[in-house]
Amino acid sequence: MSQVNLISAISTRKTFAIISHPDAGKTTLTEKLLLFGGAIHEAGSVKARKAERYATSDWMELERQRGISITSSALQFKYQGYVINILDTPGHQDFSEDTYRTLTAADSAVMLIDAAKGIEAQTKKLFYVCRQRGIPIFTFVNKFDREAKDPLDLMDEVEKILGIEAYAMNWPIGMGQDFKGIYDRQSGMVERFISGIGKKSSTPPVSGNLSDPNVQEGIGQELLKQLHDEIDLLDLAGNAFSQERVDRGEVTPVFFGSALNNFGVPNFLQSFLKLAPAPQPRSTNMGILAPETNSFSGFIFKIQANMNAQHRDRIAFVRICSGRYERGMNVIHTRSHRRLRLAQPQQLFAQERTILDEAYAGDIIGVHDSGLLRIGDVLTEKDGLQFETMPFFSPENFARISIANALKRKQFIKGIQELQEEGAIHVFRDLHVGVEAPIIGVVGQLQFEVLEYRLREEYGVKVEIQHLPYEIVRWVDKVERNIKLLTESSMSTVVLDKDENYAVLLLDEWKAKWLSDRYEIEFLNQPKELTVS
Repeated sequence: MSQVNLISAISTRKTFAIISHPDAGKTTLTEKLLLFGGAIHEAGSVKARKAERYATSDWMELERQRGISITSSALQFKYQGYVINILDTPGHQDFSEDTYRTLTAADSAVMLIDAAKGIEAQTKKLFYVCRQRGIPIFTFVNKFDREAKDPLDLMDEVEKILGIEAYAMNWPIGMGQDFKGIYDRQSGMVERFISGIGKKSSTPPVSGNLSDPNVQEGIGQELLKQLHDEIDLLDLAGNAFSQERVDRGEVTPVFFGSALNNFGVPNFLQSFLKLAPAPQPRSTNMGILAPETNSFSGFIFKIQANMNAQHRDRIAFVRICSGRYERGMNVIHTRSHRRLRLAQPQQLFAQERTILDEAYAGDIIGVHDSGLLRIGDVLTEKDGLQFETMPFFSPENFARISIANALKRKQFIKGIQELQEEGAIHVFRDLHVGVEAPIIGVVGQLQFEVLEYRLREEYGVKVEIQHLPYEIVRWVDKVERNIKLLTESSMSTVVLDKDENYAVLLLDEWKAKWLSDRYEIEFLNQPKELTVS
């Protein structure tokens, strides 16, 4: 393939994650982007009634039962000459570990804000993760068809709480029962909002300019005057638009609308495709790697077991960082230095998968995993290449897990191992207890419920969960004196992690400091092989 054709193909890729606090409408926005982009024909509901279909990205049964996103999904579709890769991430903080890792695969992020609630805690955390990576952030203020905060106050909130300049790309006309539509500041056109019409339809709303008598009549004189006043204020005192500053993550373009009613979504998508970056260069141990580099490379940011209930397979999610994938090509797995043949990589659309013949930098593909692959692994044509270290999250909740039926031991061990390899749980082995009753560490308590459900439904194993009082885990060097002292202490339990590193479970930070000072023991916040010196 010529270099010109390679660059052309890569430039059409748009790979982004959608982030928000729970219940801001993130999965609904994802669904409406798919609807408007022609990838689906009918939008689903996150909390579907029996007569409705479920959201495409919420493919796991427990997600449909609970009405929340539990695991991130990758969805690819083509629209107006672009290849769009959406990464729909869980909003609940208990699943933030999965979200943070998924963000490493994105070139930009869409931050969704509930218009009535403004900036919420989880939105703030996820924003800072994106900010640290320096990726462009686009803001969609959702639910303006309900009572909401003043839009000027919301813009001010974004700037003061998040510390990023905000530029309004469009502007809401009224809100709640008086919501009449949005004014596009670039085109000068008004898109009229009529409640209920656009809820499941991908048909663009009725539009016209402000001089159109029908538009003026539909808005009403009072709201029309308010719109003119607010637009004048934005033009005079608002921030200036700068594509360069958007690219550097210093300015966030802001859009208003209602994802549930598919209103403002077409306006957002059209602008986003023009403004969002194509695949970006990546930092490696060999320097900056440009996406148009001829040699193929990518990294694994997620592993998911049992996406297909019939085949019980394991899929590794690969973000392609450079070059072009061709069906059947050979790559090097850099951690083991083994050569692998990527015989049947797949295009991902939530739970649905199709075999693909080619893919390019920016794309997310699924690779069958027999158990060799891990999160953070690199697949490349050039051995020795390494990307930046995948973020590590120390668990804060611990429980001992045991099986109710000893005859299910084999299935239990397999389930625990596979869920550990997904990165969903951290598995520790008590020095005095066998593998039949491991200690599981998770970031959030809700993950124990997911663990119990998946072991029962996917592996046929019922388990008993005994919650432990520990709040932190620290790693220690294998020094006989240290291990003996910590084993004898009533404030700690010594365990081995999945790589046979010694770790200690501790009641809290104060106890950890007391033990460290008392016995002159150095505690590490993560395993030594992950610690950067």
